[in-house]
Amino acid sequence: MEVCVSERQASSGSSAGERQTREAGGYDFAAIQERWLPVWERLRPFEAGDGDGTRPRKYVLDMFPYPSGDLHMGHAEAFCFGDVLARYWRGRGYDVLHPIGWDSFGLPAENAAIKRGVDPREWTYANIAQQKASFRLYAPSFDWSRVLHTSDPEYYRWNQWLFLKMYEKGLAYRKASWVNWDPVDQTVLANEQVLPDGTSERSGAMVVKKKLTQWYFRITDYADRLLDDLDRLEGQWPAKVLNMQRNWIGRSRGAEVEFEIEGREEKVPVFTTRPDTLHGATFMVVAPDSDLAAELAAGASADVRMQFQAYLEQTQKQTEIERQNADREKTGVFLDHFAVNPVNGERIPVWASDYVLADYGHGAIMAVPAHDQRDLDFARRFELPVRVVVDVRDADGERLPDPAESGVATAGDGVLINSGELDGLDKAAAIAKAIEVLEARGTGRAATTYRLRDWLISRQRYWGTPIPILHGADGSMIPVAQSALPVELPASEGLDLKPKGSSPLGAATEWATVVDPESGETWTRDPDTMDTFVDSSWYYLRFLSATDDTQAFDPELARRWGPVDQYAGGVEHAILHLLYSRFVTKVLHDLGYLDFEEPFTALLNQGMVLQDGAKMSKSKGNLVEFASELQEHGADALRVTLAFAGPPEDDIDWADVSVQGSAKFLARAWRVADDVEHAGAPVGSGFADGDRELRAHTHHLLADAPGLVEAYKFNVVVARLMDQVNVTRKAIDSGCGAADPAVRESAEAIAVILSLFAPYAAEDMWAKLGHEPTVALAEWPAADPALLVEEEITLVVQVDGKVRDRLALPASVTAEEAEAAARASEAVQRSVGEREIVNVVVRVPKIVSIVTR
Repeated sequence: MEVCVSERQASSGSSAGERQTREAGGYDFAAIQERWLPVWERLRPFEAGDGDGTRPRKYVLDMFPYPSGDLHMGHAEAFCFGDVLARYWRGRGYDVLHPIGWDSFGLPAENAAIKRGVDPREWTYANIAQQKASFRLYAPSFDWSRVLHTSDPEYYRWNQWLFLKMYEKGLAYRKASWVNWDPVDQTVLANEQVLPDGTSERSGAMVVKKKLTQWYFRITDYADRLLDDLDRLEGQWPAKVLNMQRNWIGRSRGAEVEFEIEGREEKVPVFTTRPDTLHGATFMVVAPDSDLAAELAAGASADVRMQFQAYLEQTQKQTEIERQNADREKTGVFLDHFAVNPVNGERIPVWASDYVLADYGHGAIMAVPAHDQRDLDFARRFELPVRVVVDVRDADGERLPDPAESGVATAGDGVLINSGELDGLDKAAAIAKAIEVLEARGTGRAATTYRLRDWLISRQRYWGTPIPILHGADGSMIPVAQSALPVELPASEGLDLKPKGSSPLGAATEWATVVDPESGETWTRDPDTMDTFVDSSWYYLRFLSATDDTQAFDPELARRWGPVDQYAGGVEHAILHLLYSRFVTKVLHDLGYLDFEEPFTALLNQGMVLQDGAKMSKSKGNLVEFASELQEHGADALRVTLAFAGPPEDDIDWADVSVQGSAKFLARAWRVADDVEHAGAPVGSGFADGDRELRAHTHHLLADAPGLVEAYKFNVVVARLMDQVNVTRKAIDSGCGAADPAVRESAEAIAVILSLFAPYAAEDMWAKLGHEPTVALAEWPAADPALLVEEEITLVVQVDGKVRDRLALPASVTAEEAEAAARASEAVQRSVGEREIVNVVVRVPKIVSIVTR
């Protein structure tokens, strides 16, 4: 039933002047924020249950922040998207767990504390308080009853528990090896923490190699599972992330070939993906910084030893990136030793060269210069033999030039030649035959190798989890008893925290010295702390039992809630954090604590927030401060702007968006509910008598929004909300009136969906519409299928490619009827004129295309 404008105004007791006053100054984001924050804090609507109720469960998790100052625009974007999903699932009737914590250990806090002359604790927890206050105003729907900080002893106690479980299982071990060394921060880095240009992701310094005794987690034992299980995540994780993990694990299948080195009893294993080319191996190359090179050089002449030592020192000054640069001139030292090719008995010289890395395979390669460019460059530089063993041809069937003359290795596939029993075989058959021959002779076997290396977890810094191991004077090691956990950090007072190559904890003599009360034996605590990626590898489980001081997490709660249904965060963690978390999850599964093997079912990566095309930074002078934007525009306008700017994975240039436009949209949406309130439209009344056109528009939004949200098309949902507000405003102003049931229905739908993006405005709308708080827990209205059926379609008619008419026809129109209507159109008849119609293409419900001549 329609209600005319005059009746609406009379029933509401509102004059046009009063309405204009409301529209001019009614929407006040600051007042609305002040009104609803205390209500939410009192109601605590976002605390999850224990997961054993009748409602289905969703675990939505954002990558927790590091407390380096206040929140920034990157945080604003990341936590906006995660909160949209948490609020969505809550509105769809799920019991949602959406916790928050702080990744509060690590180098940035320690370095900042050193710079300021304060305790890292003081700096860290002050920043946490500041970020928490900003979060409070930004209003993500966090369960604040489960907050954790990884630098709390109550948390890192369980890091130590995890380490001891790894140690018991043989997955935590200590060894001396060449490591990545950050010369500025004076600590080791995992391979993943070295950027592609060879610099430290922490300090930006060029990373160098240093030999140290360090703690490792044996992640390589899980390499196959980490790789193969990525298939389970297809379609749920971004393809880019899956590919990055596959490439990082880098599985290669081939053979391990044993080379005898004259004068050395133990054979040298060499991995190769092309055992079929063994007859073309004319020399061997070992990494200068490998133990094998040092051993061979020690047995060489004094002149060779001197050359080798100088070359080793030169190599140690280079980054791995530099060493793998294919364009560099090849260098090396002959080690005065010969190896024996296991397939033909040929003596081949052994060289040391920096293009071979110590941690690849066993630090030694067989060089096949005819078919590997780096080997060929080395052979030509030092005049070593080049033997073609694969007949590679071009597209015309012509044999490629001899690499020894052309200087270009022939790396393609072809038939084997000059290879004894392998002659005439193609690549696949030759590889299989070569492995068969090696196994028969006892000089090799099929093998698999990986790019992945074990996870180096030792850090020579203070602000981290102490490693729970005791060292005896005789070099023995024993684990700290679990009953003695946590091994707490000593106070930093009196310790020199400045980076100096060894852990500051070593100087905490009283803390480091442990006397066995029974035997009187003295032990020394391990002075290193753990990589902070250990903290974040399992934190999603601690949220389940955040206040439980008896166990790291409750396996029953993990069964109910795990794995995480939706994870959100930056793509910069595609390798480091995600790989480590997957590894730890699999270990805990194997230990019987978990019934799942992958921690995060679905992953959403957001892009970066830029300013004028560049990453924001104080040094560039292009920093947009989150706090000032929040103060000027309010949380809702920021959230709507970020959601509307584009697909979540795309970068956002803050210079190109309009926060003011978002604020105007919110005011228009808010005024719809204000008009309904003043029109006196009753709460809970039926909507069936409302304007059908507006109701159909509303129900199309209700039908489409869930699929759009679940596909992360948040910008499309916001656009549809803007359209819904405009259509509703038009209906109000054109005569339907704010008291029309269809207007109330639309306003309620707007409030419910808007609550995903703008919780304050939506809550105020919900209250104006006469409902109790909170809209975040309101049940989403279901779309009425009857209102989704189009009664009428608009058919475009083209003549020779040009639009000549638009016909309003029943939705049930057939193709024949549509063609007849198009031919009968006066505009079409004028356009066709005397020409002959030679073809008509009908595509109901969109178009009729007429072709003439």
